[in-house]
Amino acid sequence: MREISTGIKGTAEIAVKKENLAVNVGSGSLEVFATPAMVMLMEKSACNCLAEYLEGDETTVGTELNIKHVSATPEGLEVRAEAELTEVNGREFVFSVRAYDSAGLIGEGLHKRFLVYGEKFTQKALSKKL
Repeated sequence: MREISTGIKGTAEIAVKKENLAVNVGSGSLEVFATPAMVMLMEKSACNCLAEYLEGDETTVGTELNIKHVSATPEGLEVRAEAELTEVNGREFVFSVRAYDSAGLIGEGLHKRFLVYGEKFTQKALSKKL
């Protein structure tokens, strides 16, 4: 991994469509942006934050989430997630994450990711099937 320091940021955006509404992903009965979809977008913004620093077979996996979903977003709006790297603890990365729609903040929290090597990590996971 290339040298990395706190303060770097990443973003990700998505349009709220039928397939990412709570009623359609199984996380509720309402036609609003699903919490799991918001969390996915937050994780993606953290991945995007680190992407240019990874080398070779390096990647990161999510290990912890502490997220609040504070405002509902209807279909048709855009949602933007932002991640800021706040701590680096060896191979662990800690992010402050937030998500917004056109009306303002819809979610916020903390997300942790851990550096792994793709092939080794995948082989370990696949060994569970033996």
